[in-house]
Amino acid sequence: MIPDDGVSGLAHLRSAGVSLLLDARAPGLPSVVAWGPDLGDASPAELVAVADAAVPAVAQSALDVPVPVSLLPERSLGYRGRPGLSGSRAGRDFSTAFVLDRLEPDGEGGLLVAASDPVARLSVRIELRLHPSGLLQMRHRLSNDGDEPYALDELAAVLPVPARARELFDLTGRWLRERAPQRHPFVQGAFLREGRRGRTGFDASLVLAAGTPGFGNRTGEVWGVHLGWSGDSRLWAEQGSDGHAVLGAAELLGSGELVLGPGEQHLTPSVFAAYSRRGLDGIGDAFHDHLRARPHHPRTPRPVVLNTWEAVYFDHDLARLTALADVGAEVGAERFVLDDGWFRGRRDDTAGLGDWYVDPQVWPEGLTPLIAHVRSRGLDFGLWVEPEMVNVDSDLHRAHPDWVLGVPGRMPPAWRDQQVLDLTVPEAWEHILGRLDALLSENDIAYLKWDHNRDLVEAADREGRPAVHAQTLAVYRLLDTLRERHPGVEIESCSSGGARVDLGILERTDRVWGSDANDALERQGIQRWTSLLLPPELVGSHVGPPHAHTTGRSAGLSFRVGTALFGSFGFEWDLTTTDAAERELLKAAVADYKRLRELLHTGRLVHADVPDPSALLHGVVAQDGSTALFCYAQLTSSAYETPPAVLLPGLDPDRRYRVTPLPVAGGHRGIQRSSPPWWDAGSNVQSGRTLAVAGLRLPVLNPEQALLLELHAES
Repeated sequence: MIPDDGVSGLAHLRSAGVSLLLDARAPGLPSVVAWGPDLGDASPAELVAVADAAVPAVAQSALDVPVPVSLLPERSLGYRGRPGLSGSRAGRDFSTAFVLDRLEPDGEGGLLVAASDPVARLSVRIELRLHPSGLLQMRHRLSNDGDEPYALDELAAVLPVPARARELFDLTGRWLRERAPQRHPFVQGAFLREGRRGRTGFDASLVLAAGTPGFGNRTGEVWGVHLGWSGDSRLWAEQGSDGHAVLGAAELLGSGELVLGPGEQHLTPSVFAAYSRRGLDGIGDAFHDHLRARPHHPRTPRPVVLNTWEAVYFDHDLARLTALADVGAEVGAERFVLDDGWFRGRRDDTAGLGDWYVDPQVWPEGLTPLIAHVRSRGLDFGLWVEPEMVNVDSDLHRAHPDWVLGVPGRMPPAWRDQQVLDLTVPEAWEHILGRLDALLSENDIAYLKWDHNRDLVEAADREGRPAVHAQTLAVYRLLDTLRERHPGVEIESCSSGGARVDLGILERTDRVWGSDANDALERQGIQRWTSLLLPPELVGSHVGPPHAHTTGRSAGLSFRVGTALFGSFGFEWDLTTTDAAERELLKAAVADYKRLRELLHTGRLVHADVPDPSALLHGVVAQDGSTALFCYAQLTSSAYETPPAVLLPGLDPDRRYRVTPLPVAGGHRGIQRSSPPWWDAGSNVQSGRTLAVAGLRLPVLNPEQALLLELHAES
């Protein structure tokens, strides 16, 4: 069945300036005619013309028929790139020739495509949804219709991009420097990014994008894909000599990891694809609008979090922690999170993981006295856990050494003195669920900081088969079950900081920890590129101490606060070491955050293309254009004596805005002989149009300083 659009064989989805046009006039799977700019309210005849015009010529010394890029590219059609489906029955049925059975609306604005291959004895169901945000979501369900097992190697989502997309962009990184951008020319051949960490990874591509040459934050056309999966992954860009250029994404499966028995099915993770004609900010808008439209997206104001890790580390003491909670309450914190070190045998990071019982030696009365004190000060209580891990030095491992995820007969290399708990073992999964359920049932806990501090190395189940896929699904099931039992508990995904940031884990958690780096200089870049996928309310960002624990760098309070404001705000700092003057500044900073968080967590993010590579300019503009907050961050010393005029993008061009400096946590006076006159006057009024093209001059800053500008539209 073809959607009733008056044109047999064509299906056209449109949303938010994006079109997806499919051609199902041939007997096989539909080909993708266009994915990108909106084709408009094209008539049926125009759509036929577009589809006909997209069919290429037949070259000399080539196949005698044009080769399409279908929703699942196949060898049988002559496709010479990476196929959409790879697998076999002991070497047979390695190639498919799917025949379209039906193409029909799904009732929710999307399409269902069903096809089968009676020779290979496989059938596939493809789900396509173009969300109101313009974000395209795609996944496949493969069924084994034969009477023999089918070993699945890869099942991918592949989408074409036009020839004008000549430049590639993705992200890489390491611990404390997650999500660092890199660019490449998009030339013939394949550019492949593989994640083999068993989790998303510090170096995850996050979004693999292709765009017009020189595309920037606010300029150029961009096409990008993201895999919503927390295990191993593949993302690639491929261009052939025949002119085909595609972006693809798939779960990376180990050899023999997925074997479908007769009648069994496999559903892939979702691939999300975004198109923008406004540079990378348009890609971010599509993801942010989609995430914010989810029914389970956090709706309540994101609380000010005080986390204890860098305040006390493993030195848990009731008097010290209650004193910390007192200062937190004094400056306006709303959530107190007890980090690592509260459970049995956990005096350092070499022992205790897996023994999720409150340590009676440290907490003879349990956590109740601390929780009661925290709650009496008006804060809710959160707890750190790392349920997917186990220390060899733990009661759990001594009782169940076979519950370690690894090839039977040998132990994987240690990482932070820990191993991965094999949650594919039903007894292990039930044990961890039981302990977490008990902790949440017996204590007044509103929040879990769920950590995951190592990669999976040689992950195998009890039979020695690859197990990243099954382990990832077991973790998802654990989170889902826990949330069903305790729907009011929020969960943060922390994975050595930012090593598990993806839309798979975000379906089950309420925020991610952006990075273990609380160094504000590192955080400026990390938060900027995390925001390519996630809006600020989903990214934990805390004010660290003056001297960063992770990098050894020192920074002023204003820079640290100004950086942390653009996220889910909090503190990772022993606030009992602050003096009265600092606490007054912190009170004011928290008050600023509480006043601004509705804007920060609902507005549209903008990132300017500034001419000075030593600086960043980013901000949040209210959806109705009424208010905005911008941050100009000087990262390193500039080649300019004074900053070039700052242009503020994303405002309503026809409204006039009063621009006022916001001196958070004391602010900065600058290092020039005199400030720009408007700065000394205290404000400047311009239209959104002139602010975007003429702008204004700012004071001179030292490296690692930032200026915040608050804007209000005048009536």
